[in-house]
Amino acid sequence: MKDPKKIAFYKRKRYIFIAILVLGLLIFRIYLPTLVKNQINKTLATIPGYYGYVDDVDIALIRGAYVIKGLYLNKLNAKTEIPFLKFPKSDISIEWKSLFKGKIVSEVILYNPDAIYVFEDQNSKGKEPDVDDWTKALTDIIPIDINHFEIHSGKVAFVQIQANPDIDLHIEKIEMYADNLRNVVAKSRTLPSPFHATGVSVGNGKMTLDGNINLIKEIPDMDLTFSLQSAQATALNDLSKHYAGIDFEKGTFELYSEVAIADGYLKGYIKPLLKDSKLIGKEDGFFEKVWEGFVGFFKFVLKNQRTNTLATKVPIEGDLKNVKAGVWPTVIHIFQNAWIEAFKRQVDNDVEFRDAFQEAQKESKKEKK
Repeated sequence: MKDPKKIAFYKRKRYIFIAILVLGLLIFRIYLPTLVKNQINKTLATIPGYYGYVDDVDIALIRGAYVIKGLYLNKLNAKTEIPFLKFPKSDISIEWKSLFKGKIVSEVILYNPDAIYVFEDQNSKGKEPDVDDWTKALTDIIPIDINHFEIHSGKVAFVQIQANPDIDLHIEKIEMYADNLRNVVAKSRTLPSPFHATGVSVGNGKMTLDGNINLIKEIPDMDLTFSLQSAQATALNDLSKHYAGIDFEKGTFELYSEVAIADGYLKGYIKPLLKDSKLIGKEDGFFEKVWEGFVGFFKFVLKNQRTNTLATKVPIEGDLKNVKAGVWPTVIHIFQNAWIEAFKRQVDNDVEFRDAFQEAQKESKKEKK
């Protein structure tokens, strides 16, 4: 017969072990957000040429997620305090539906993110940072490959504060989703990952971006369409005044583009349009009026009089390491719009993924020869 004292001792020992284990797990759970926060801040601190940190991290173990609050990133020696990246809330979690397909991947949702490129900050003195450095650091924060990605109420902007006047080009209220980025489903598809984005540009224009991509490849394949509609041309005055010495009294600016990339070969176009535009404001000085009048003369000659649009179509084609816009085709398209056939205010749907793929095959054969 076993000694009752020994039995009681082992029971107490077992309970003490369980209590210590539970207490340890509780302490670990309490400290885990701080541990993750410190690790993220350590990762951000290693980005050459940049300074970054996060304010706080929340952990949700039940749904396999953590929330990063107040992520900040800016270039060292920046001349302004405007953050390059500011993500108030980033929700990172396991994508449970992919577990049933045998894949452990994550989904990321960004709320109110800002990405602001301040010209003076990014061109300040100091070590020139590599884009790969900070993008790699941000992906290192997420230990699992991203399969689903969303942005809600985002903003991207280009700012030049030393221009006269200041230049602020932006797209805000961005809503975006991208799915199947790690090719969990439909593995046989050439471009398995769909994405869609909308936003409001400077001048209250409507931005739409649609496409399909394949991020698995080292140089991603993609097929994109972009449109910017009904933006007020007067919103571009800060930019046009600084770089071209002209401004608009009225008008509408639109931009359409299609781009296809296959095996590192790009084929596409950019089509800007100005509709019902008018130069020379009442407050312009004499020399400004002379210059704008000169520009306005060519604008009159080169615009389609029936639709009152000035437009061109800039073809872009070539290897991604040496992409060039066609100069003469651009000039020809200006006159085509003016005197032959007005460009339609829409995407032309004349660039397809197979076009880029065929050109990529031709380039590959040339290199082999």
